[in-house]
Amino acid sequence: MKAKKSLGQNFLKSQIALRKIIEAGEISEEDIILEIGPGRGALTEKLLEKTGLVIAVEKDHKLVESLKIKFAKEIKANTLILVYEDILKFDIRTYNLETRTYKIIANIPYNITGAILKKFLTAKHQPKRMVLMVQKEVAERIVAKNKKESILSISVKAYGEPKMIMKVSRRYFSPEPEVDSAIIKISDISRKTFEKNNVGEEKFWEIVKRGFAHKRKKLSGNLKALCQRDTLTYLENKRAEDLTLPDWLAIAKMCYY
Repeated sequence: MKAKKSLGQNFLKSQIALRKIIEAGEISEEDIILEIGPGRGALTEKLLEKTGLVIAVEKDHKLVESLKIKFAKEIKANTLILVYEDILKFDIRTYNLETRTYKIIANIPYNITGAILKKFLTAKHQPKRMVLMVQKEVAERIVAKNKKESILSISVKAYGEPKMIMKVSRRYFSPEPEVDSAIIKISDISRKTFEKNNVGEEKFWEIVKRGFAHKRKKLSGNLKALCQRDTLTYLENKRAEDLTLPDWLAIAKMCYY
């Protein structure tokens, strides 16, 4: 099966990387695993060895037909549910995931990394853990401390604890992408950061989005409509990318909504 560039398909062929993904998932037989973009089924095969149920969501019809043949036994045994759908339109309620604990483990399409993280981290019923193959630069930005931030990196840190598991060279994919990759783990996913700091989730994101709206401008200008004068003075020489998650939480407490 040829990879489709339009769907961001790059099939992983490193057994070491596959093993590291499985180890990071800390999978038990009771776990429900949601796999995004199973592709040719290399990771799917490893997941099925560890757990009793994998829900694999694939957008490519030809790959779905191929996977139906490859995993006919597992599909018949109801240990694999193969879903032909766009993950961004996938509704966890269809498979009762809102009533159960589940993990997301996947080699995701890099062109929708941000959309996938937003969909599931902000979902009403969040996954317990996410183990994802992403672009190396994105992974480094997400896990970095005391470096320039983005909305994506702040988002991940607000909902969970990110950790770099392994860097993966581009040569371990077919076809070979233009960038290197990395495996990241996001554990302890919850909304406790907002609860602990007594900051409303909606208010927090309104402020963060306004702050990053014009990255070259100073925050005092971006947040003028939301914050009090003394807060704006505090932000006079700061830019959005220079602030950490604790900084944004503190600003959210000081600003109007």
